[in-house]
Amino acid sequence: MELKDFPKKVDTWDQKIILKYNNFGGKSVTFIFKCLSFFGRETLWISLIAFFLFIWYDPFLLTNISAIFLTGLLFIAVFKKIFNRQRPFEKLEEGKIIVLERKPRSRSFPSWHSFNIMAYGLLFGVYFLKSPFMTFLMLILAALVSFSRIQLGVHYPTDVIIGSLLGIIGFLFSIYLMSPLLQIIVTYFEQFVVYEIDYHKINSMLNEHFWYLIICILIFLIIFLSATYKIIIDNFKRWKN
Repeated sequence: MELKDFPKKVDTWDQKIILKYNNFGGKSVTFIFKCLSFFGRETLWISLIAFFLFIWYDPFLLTNISAIFLTGLLFIAVFKKIFNRQRPFEKLEEGKIIVLERKPRSRSFPSWHSFNIMAYGLLFGVYFLKSPFMTFLMLILAALVSFSRIQLGVHYPTDVIIGSLLGIIGFLFSIYLMSPLLQIIVTYFEQFVVYEIDYHKINSMLNEHFWYLIICILIFLIIFLSATYKIIIDNFKRWKN
């Protein structure tokens, strides 16, 4: 096989695999994969970042989880822009692919879900817990989440494979470069805080200052709405029509 034929061969393989496993297992299996797919969403990890910053202040967890998120922005967002690959349901003939979740509007390559679950899985299993068993479980979860993107009809196999590989690279980049940098930044800004910082426990300001509680509620409300507003708008349009 000549090198010039390689992209075509990969594309043919991509289409063959997604057509085979799209909607695999029927409704019950699809429901499970929809639930598993949530672990790859940025919403979950942004919520954890907000939690460890405003509710339960933990600089170590905050900086490491934030580092993965920022690395994802650096890697995945740039790659999506460069390759500009169409989603399977955009490229293949109408009716061939059954989209089993809300249609994503971002580009297909690489999969951000796969990046997230692989990078965060390694972060928790290898770096936080330092447990081979938990790392093994996280890798199984990463494989299931990645496969869910194919089963749900929103990603090609190569999208999730490259997304997972970038997740491994992103994990190493985060713990050795991004996270130490964020720790320096967080430590620097801590000296300007005018109240006593509560480390590794519920922030006392939640009980002492009503305005702080309102701010926290608004922050999490914004995170929730940013993840669901498209669904809300689509449902509103259907109801209106």
